[in-house]
Amino acid sequence: MAKIISYIEKDCFIHRLSGLSKLIFFLLWTITSMLTYDTRVLGAMFVISIICFKLSKTDWKQVRSIFIFILVFLILNVTAIFLFSPFEGCKIYGSRTELFHIAGKYFMTSEQLFYELNIILKYFTIVPSVFMFITSTNPSEFAASLNRIKLPYTVCYSVAISLRYVPDVQSDFNKIKNAQEARGIEMSSKANIFSRLFNMSAILFPLIFSSMEKIDSVSNAMELRGFGKEKSRTWYSAKKLKIQDWIVIILTFVFSGLALFITYNDGSRFWNPFL
Repeated sequence: MAKIISYIEKDCFIHRLSGLSKLIFFLLWTITSMLTYDTRVLGAMFVISIICFKLSKTDWKQVRSIFIFILVFLILNVTAIFLFSPFEGCKIYGSRTELFHIAGKYFMTSEQLFYELNIILKYFTIVPSVFMFITSTNPSEFAASLNRIKLPYTVCYSVAISLRYVPDVQSDFNKIKNAQEARGIEMSSKANIFSRLFNMSAILFPLIFSSMEKIDSVSNAMELRGFGKEKSRTWYSAKKLKIQDWIVIILTFVFSGLALFITYNDGSRFWNPFL
């Protein structure tokens, strides 16, 4: 049975940060990664993401199953991009360097490979920060931090429930995976990597339906208990912003501003090495 991805308290720098500072880092990091197609910026963000992931002391075995699931989606995404728009990179970079012919109208070009490399880098800059955020953030403390910046407590509580729900989703993922294996669909290391990735996609729809049922149950339970009736509430868990939190927030804003300046300095968010 794979380990469940969830918050586990550890004594390290990342865990000692406030949930608010980690949220600001996560949001700015994600927005910057989405906006830029500059390979130099994405490369730097990828390295920083790996360093932060290591500093958070997140156990790789804890996130391995979800990572494989994301990898399946990534492979399907880049494949679809190539099938429906095989020369998108050529249009973006304004040149066409053919490497070899595949079949019919499909040619592999350096520009297309470079464009899809940037898409892959985008995923690999965001995914480690997602894992780090989930495994190092106490949901209750995080919700209390959001409420301190005047967000409605109903919204804050919804966020806390979402974070607490992640382990349940992975538990369902493992149960569905075991059920599929019992039916003869091989997902263990006995099968080759491509077969395992393809078979993992069969888990998607049962996982969605299972999650929808639980959402309905939680919603009914909260409604029966009169959730949202009062205008405010108290929080058992709360953490004030400390010096290290302000340092992280400032550095995140500085890095994001610098990254976007480098990206748009020449008038385009695509860095073109083919000029």
